[in-house]
Amino acid sequence: MFRRSTHPGEHEKIASSALAHLPMAKAPDAIRTAIEASLDAPKAAAVRVKRPSWRWALLPATILLLYAITWSWYRVHRVRWDVVRVSGSLAPRSESIGAGEWLQTDASSRAEVRVGTIGTVEVEPDTRLRVVTTRPNEHRLLLERGEIAATISAPPKLFFVETRSATAVDLGCQYRMNVDDKGNGLLRVTLGWVSFDWQGRESLVPAGANCRTRAGTGPGTPFFEDAAKDLVAALDDFDFSGGGASALRTILDSARPRDTLTLWHLLARVDVSQRPLVYERMVSFAAPPSGVTRDKVLTLDPQTLKVWKDELAWSW
Repeated sequence: MFRRSTHPGEHEKIASSALAHLPMAKAPDAIRTAIEASLDAPKAAAVRVKRPSWRWALLPATILLLYAITWSWYRVHRVRWDVVRVSGSLAPRSESIGAGEWLQTDASSRAEVRVGTIGTVEVEPDTRLRVVTTRPNEHRLLLERGEIAATISAPPKLFFVETRSATAVDLGCQYRMNVDDKGNGLLRVTLGWVSFDWQGRESLVPAGANCRTRAGTGPGTPFFEDAAKDLVAALDDFDFSGGGASALRTILDSARPRDTLTLWHLLARVDVSQRPLVYERMVSFAAPPSGVTRDKVLTLDPQTLKVWKDELAWSW
Protein backbone atom coordinates (compact mmCIF):
# COMPACT_ATOMS: atom_id res chain seq x y z
CA MET A 1 0.00 0.00 0.00
CA PHE A 2 1.41 3.30 -1.02
CA ARG A 3 0.78 6.63 0.50
CA ARG A 4 1.74 10.15 -0.42
CA SER A 5 4.19 11.72 1.98
CA THR A 6 3.00 14.86 3.61
CA HIS A 7 6.64 15.92 4.34
CA PRO A 8 8.97 17.05 1.51
CA GLY A 9 11.82 14.59 0.86
CA GLU A 10 10.25 11.74 2.80
CA HIS A 11 10.28 9.40 -0.24
CA GLU A 12 13.95 10.11 -0.80
CA LYS A 13 14.71 8.98 2.75
CA ILE A 14 12.77 5.78 2.21
CA ALA A 15 14.67 5.06 -1.03
CA SER A 16 18.02 5.72 0.58
CA SER A 17 17.19 3.42 3.46
CA ALA A 18 16.24 0.67 1.07
CA LEU A 19 19.39 1.07 -1.02
CA ALA A 20 21.53 0.93 2.09
CA HIS A 21 20.34 -2.63 2.72
CA LEU A 22 21.08 -3.90 -0.80
CA PRO A 23 24.19 -6.19 -1.22
CA MET A 24 27.28 -4.82 -3.07
CA ALA A 25 28.05 -6.39 -6.49
CA LYS A 26 31.06 -5.98 -8.82
CA ALA A 27 30.30 -4.47 -12.21
CA PRO A 28 31.19 -6.68 -15.23
CA ASP A 29 34.59 -6.01 -16.87
CA ALA A 30 32.92 -5.33 -20.19
CA ILE A 31 30.98 -2.42 -18.73
CA ARG A 32 34.09 -0.92 -17.12
CA THR A 33 36.04 -1.24 -20.38
CA ALA A 34 33.25 0.42 -22.32
CA ILE A 35 33.13 3.30 -19.85
CA GLU A 36 36.90 3.85 -20.00
CA ALA A 37 36.85 3.77 -23.79
CA SER A 38 34.08 6.33 -23.89
CA LEU A 39 36.03 8.59 -21.54
CA ASP A 40 39.24 8.29 -23.61
CA ALA A 41 37.50 8.87 -26.92
CA PRO A 42 37.33 12.68 -26.63
CA LYS A 43 41.03 12.82 -25.71
CA ALA A 44 42.01 10.65 -28.66
CA ALA A 45 39.88 12.74 -30.96
CA ALA A 46 41.54 15.88 -29.67
CA VAL A 47 44.97 14.37 -30.26
CA ARG A 48 43.97 13.32 -33.76
CA VAL A 49 42.82 16.80 -34.48
CA LYS A 50 45.88 18.52 -32.98
CA ARG A 51 48.68 16.37 -34.42
CA PRO A 52 48.25 17.35 -38.06
CA SER A 53 48.11 20.99 -37.07
CA TRP A 54 51.77 21.33 -35.95
CA ARG A 55 52.99 18.96 -38.63
CA TRP A 56 51.34 20.96 -41.35
CA ALA A 57 52.63 24.17 -39.79
CA LEU A 58 56.21 22.87 -40.04
CA LEU A 59 55.87 21.62 -43.60
CA PRO A 60 56.80 24.93 -45.31
CA ALA A 61 59.86 25.34 -43.07
CA THR A 62 60.89 21.74 -43.77
CA ILE A 63 60.57 22.27 -47.51
CA LEU A 64 62.67 25.43 -47.30
CA LEU A 65 65.34 23.64 -45.26
CA LEU A 66 65.56 20.75 -47.72
CA TYR A 67 65.75 23.22 -50.58
CA ALA A 68 68.60 25.11 -48.88
CA ILE A 69 70.53 21.89 -48.22
CA THR A 70 70.03 20.69 -51.78
CA TRP A 71 71.06 24.03 -53.24
CA SER A 72 74.17 24.20 -51.01
CA TRP A 73 75.18 20.70 -52.03
CA TYR A 74 74.62 21.57 -55.66
CA ARG A 75 76.68 24.76 -55.43
CA VAL A 76 79.57 22.89 -53.81
CA HIS A 77 79.54 19.94 -56.17
CA ARG A 78 78.76 21.78 -59.38
CA VAL A 79 81.99 23.78 -59.12
CA ARG A 80 84.35 22.43 -61.74
CA TRP A 81 88.00 23.18 -62.39
CA ASP A 82 89.30 23.71 -65.91
CA VAL A 83 91.64 21.06 -67.29
CA VAL A 84 94.07 21.93 -70.07
CA ARG A 85 95.74 19.08 -71.93
CA VAL A 86 99.39 19.99 -72.39
CA SER A 87 100.37 16.82 -74.27
CA GLY A 88 99.24 13.24 -74.86
CA SER A 89 95.82 11.94 -73.82
CA LEU A 90 93.87 12.18 -70.60
CA ALA A 91 91.34 10.02 -68.78
CA PRO A 92 88.61 11.11 -68.73
CA ARG A 93 88.65 13.20 -71.90
CA SER A 94 87.14 16.33 -70.41
CA GLU A 95 87.83 20.03 -70.29
CA SER A 96 86.85 20.25 -66.63
CA ILE A 97 86.84 18.18 -63.48
CA GLY A 98 84.67 18.28 -60.35
CA ALA A 99 84.50 16.85 -56.85
CA GLY A 100 84.73 13.06 -56.79
CA GLU A 101 86.23 12.77 -60.28
CA TRP A 102 89.61 11.31 -61.23
CA LEU A 103 92.24 12.63 -63.61
CA GLN A 104 94.86 10.27 -65.00
CA THR A 105 97.78 10.85 -67.35
CA ASP A 106 99.62 8.16 -69.25
CA ALA A 107 103.35 7.83 -69.86
CA SER A 108 103.38 10.55 -72.52
CA SER A 109 100.73 13.01 -71.34
CA ARG A 110 100.72 16.09 -69.17
CA ALA A 111 97.92 18.38 -68.05
CA GLU A 112 97.25 21.56 -66.13
CA VAL A 113 94.39 21.89 -63.65
CA ARG A 114 93.22 25.40 -62.80
CA VAL A 115 92.24 25.36 -59.14
CA GLY A 116 89.38 27.82 -59.20
CA THR A 117 90.88 31.29 -59.03
CA ILE A 118 93.72 30.55 -56.60
CA GLY A 119 96.28 28.78 -58.78
CA THR A 120 97.22 25.87 -60.97
CA VAL A 121 98.42 22.29 -60.64
CA GLU A 122 100.63 20.78 -63.33
CA VAL A 123 100.06 17.06 -63.67
CA GLU A 124 103.06 15.05 -64.85
CA PRO A 125 103.01 11.73 -66.81
CA ASP A 126 101.85 8.53 -65.10
CA THR A 127 99.91 10.45 -62.48
CA ARG A 128 96.52 9.65 -60.97
CA LEU A 129 94.70 12.17 -58.80
CA ARG A 130 91.17 12.91 -57.63
CA VAL A 131 89.38 16.15 -56.81
CA VAL A 132 88.04 15.81 -53.27
CA THR A 133 86.60 19.24 -52.46
CA THR A 134 85.95 22.41 -54.45
CA ARG A 135 84.50 24.68 -51.78
CA PRO A 136 85.41 28.38 -51.73
CA ASN A 137 87.21 27.91 -48.41
CA GLU A 138 88.70 24.49 -49.15
CA HIS A 139 90.32 23.17 -52.32
CA ARG A 140 91.47 19.58 -51.84
CA LEU A 141 93.11 16.97 -54.07
CA LEU A 142 94.10 13.36 -53.50
CA LEU A 143 97.36 12.35 -55.18
CA GLU A 144 97.25 8.58 -55.45
CA ARG A 145 100.48 8.29 -57.43
CA GLY A 146 102.71 10.30 -59.70
CA GLU A 147 103.94 13.89 -59.57
CA ILE A 148 102.40 17.34 -59.52
CA ALA A 149 103.64 20.92 -59.37
CA ALA A 150 101.38 23.38 -57.55
CA THR A 151 101.44 27.17 -57.80
CA ILE A 152 99.04 28.75 -55.33
CA SER A 153 98.37 32.42 -54.60
CA ALA A 154 95.86 32.51 -51.76
CA PRO A 155 95.59 32.93 -47.99
CA PRO A 156 97.11 30.02 -46.00
CA LYS A 157 95.27 26.75 -45.55
CA LEU A 158 92.95 26.91 -48.55
CA PHE A 159 94.68 24.31 -50.74
CA PHE A 160 95.42 20.74 -49.65
CA VAL A 161 96.95 17.74 -51.38
CA GLU A 162 96.47 14.42 -49.63
CA THR A 163 98.60 11.31 -50.08
CA ARG A 164 98.57 7.99 -48.24
CA SER A 165 101.31 9.15 -45.89
CA ALA A 166 100.97 12.94 -45.56
CA THR A 167 98.90 15.99 -46.47
CA ALA A 168 100.54 19.08 -47.97
CA VAL A 169 98.89 22.20 -46.56
CA ASP A 170 99.57 25.30 -48.62
CA LEU A 171 100.82 28.36 -46.77
CA GLY A 172 101.12 30.44 -49.96
CA CYS A 173 103.67 28.73 -52.14
CA GLN A 174 104.98 26.80 -55.08
CA TYR A 175 106.05 23.19 -54.71
CA ARG A 176 106.50 19.86 -56.42
CA MET A 177 105.45 16.58 -54.90
CA ASN A 178 105.69 12.98 -56.01
CA VAL A 179 104.41 9.78 -54.47
CA ASP A 180 104.59 6.12 -55.42
CA ASP A 181 101.91 3.44 -55.21
CA LYS A 182 102.83 2.67 -51.59
CA GLY A 183 102.51 6.28 -50.44
CA ASN A 184 106.23 7.04 -50.20
CA GLY A 185 107.17 10.40 -51.65
CA LEU A 186 109.11 13.65 -51.65
CA LEU A 187 108.01 17.27 -51.25
CA ARG A 188 110.18 20.06 -52.75
CA VAL A 189 109.18 23.66 -51.98
CA THR A 190 110.36 26.38 -54.37
CA LEU A 191 108.47 29.37 -52.97
CA GLY A 192 106.82 30.18 -49.64
CA TRP A 193 106.01 27.49 -47.07
CA VAL A 194 104.21 24.16 -46.91
CA SER A 195 103.02 22.34 -43.81
CA PHE A 196 103.40 18.57 -44.25
CA ASP A 197 101.05 16.79 -41.81
CA TRP A 198 100.13 13.27 -40.81
CA GLN A 199 98.34 12.14 -37.62
CA GLY A 200 99.59 15.06 -35.53
CA ARG A 201 103.14 14.96 -36.92
CA GLU A 202 104.01 18.19 -38.73
CA SER A 203 106.99 19.31 -40.78
CA LEU A 204 107.26 22.96 -41.80
CA VAL A 205 109.03 23.17 -45.15
CA PRO A 206 110.25 26.55 -46.49
CA ALA A 207 111.43 27.43 -49.97
CA GLY A 208 114.60 25.57 -50.96
CA ALA A 209 113.90 22.68 -48.61
CA ASN A 210 112.71 19.11 -49.14
CA CYS A 211 110.86 16.62 -46.99
CA ARG A 212 110.45 12.90 -47.50
CA THR A 213 107.39 10.93 -46.43
CA ARG A 214 106.90 7.22 -45.83
CA ALA A 215 103.79 5.09 -45.54
CA GLY A 216 103.05 4.25 -41.92
CA THR A 217 105.45 6.88 -40.62
CA GLY A 218 104.40 10.16 -42.17
CA PRO A 219 106.60 13.12 -43.05
CA GLY A 220 110.26 13.02 -42.11
CA THR A 221 112.45 15.92 -41.02
CA PRO A 222 112.86 18.72 -43.59
CA PHE A 223 116.29 19.55 -45.00
CA PHE A 224 117.70 22.00 -47.51
CA GLU A 225 118.58 20.76 -50.98
CA ASP A 226 122.16 21.93 -50.61
CA ALA A 227 122.67 20.18 -47.26
CA ALA A 228 125.65 17.83 -46.92
CA LYS A 229 125.08 14.39 -48.40
CA ASP A 230 126.10 12.78 -45.11
CA LEU A 231 123.43 14.79 -43.29
CA VAL A 232 120.73 13.84 -45.78
CA ALA A 233 121.63 10.14 -45.64
CA ALA A 234 121.80 10.14 -41.84
CA LEU A 235 118.49 11.98 -41.62
CA ASP A 236 116.82 9.39 -43.81
CA ASP A 237 118.27 6.69 -41.55
CA PHE A 238 117.09 8.52 -38.43
CA ASP A 239 113.55 9.19 -39.69
CA PHE A 240 112.71 5.89 -41.32
CA SER A 241 115.22 3.21 -40.34
CA GLY A 242 115.73 3.64 -36.61
CA GLY A 243 119.20 5.14 -36.95
CA GLY A 244 119.06 6.53 -33.41
CA ALA A 245 122.08 8.07 -31.69
CA SER A 246 124.56 7.15 -34.41
CA ALA A 247 122.55 8.87 -37.14
CA LEU A 248 121.95 11.88 -34.89
CA ARG A 249 125.68 12.30 -34.30
CA THR A 250 126.31 12.41 -38.05
CA ILE A 251 123.54 14.98 -38.49
CA LEU A 252 124.95 17.22 -35.76
CA ASP A 253 128.50 16.96 -37.10
CA SER A 254 127.43 17.73 -40.68
CA ALA A 255 125.08 20.62 -39.85
CA ARG A 256 125.68 24.24 -40.95
CA PRO A 257 124.01 27.38 -39.54
CA ARG A 258 121.27 27.09 -42.18
CA ASP A 259 120.58 23.52 -41.12
CA THR A 260 118.99 24.79 -37.91
CA LEU A 261 115.79 24.13 -39.89
CA THR A 262 116.53 20.43 -39.50
CA LEU A 263 117.79 20.73 -35.93
CA TRP A 264 114.76 22.74 -34.80
CA HIS A 265 112.47 19.92 -35.94
CA LEU A 266 114.71 17.30 -34.31
CA LEU A 267 114.27 18.90 -30.88
CA ALA A 268 110.83 17.30 -30.64
CA ARG A 269 111.81 14.04 -32.36
CA VAL A 270 114.92 12.86 -30.58
CA ASP A 271 114.97 11.06 -27.26
CA VAL A 272 114.69 13.33 -24.23
CA SER A 273 118.25 12.43 -23.23
CA GLN A 274 119.53 13.57 -26.66
CA ARG A 275 117.66 16.88 -26.70
CA PRO A 276 120.47 18.84 -24.96
CA LEU A 277 122.88 17.76 -27.73
CA VAL A 278 120.62 19.27 -30.39
CA TYR A 279 120.12 22.44 -28.35
CA GLU A 280 123.85 22.96 -27.82
CA ARG A 281 124.56 22.49 -31.51
CA MET A 282 121.92 25.06 -32.40
CA VAL A 283 123.19 27.73 -29.98
CA SER A 284 126.71 27.17 -31.30
CA PHE A 285 125.55 28.82 -34.54
CA ALA A 286 123.70 31.75 -32.95
CA ALA A 287 122.53 32.82 -29.51
CA PRO A 288 118.78 32.31 -28.91
CA PRO A 289 116.61 35.44 -28.90
CA SER A 290 115.39 37.05 -25.71
CA GLY A 291 112.99 34.86 -23.76
CA VAL A 292 114.19 31.62 -25.32
CA THR A 293 115.82 29.76 -22.45
CA ARG A 294 117.44 26.36 -22.31
CA ASP A 295 114.91 25.00 -19.83
CA LYS A 296 111.92 26.11 -21.91
CA VAL A 297 113.41 24.65 -25.08
CA LEU A 298 114.19 21.32 -23.46
CA THR A 299 110.63 21.06 -22.16
CA LEU A 300 109.37 21.90 -25.67
CA ASP A 301 107.39 24.93 -24.58
CA PRO A 302 105.28 25.70 -27.70
CA GLN A 303 105.53 29.48 -27.54
CA THR A 304 109.29 29.36 -26.94
CA LEU A 305 109.83 27.05 -29.90
CA LYS A 306 107.71 29.29 -32.12
CA VAL A 307 109.66 32.42 -31.15
CA TRP A 308 112.95 30.65 -31.84
CA LYS A 309 111.71 29.27 -35.16
CA ASP A 310 110.54 32.73 -36.30
CA GLU A 311 113.98 34.13 -35.47
CA LEU A 312 115.88 31.31 -37.14
CA ALA A 313 113.72 31.53 -40.27
CA TRP A 314 115.54 34.71 -41.29
CA SER A 315 118.54 32.52 -42.14
CA TRP A 316 116.50 29.82 -43.85
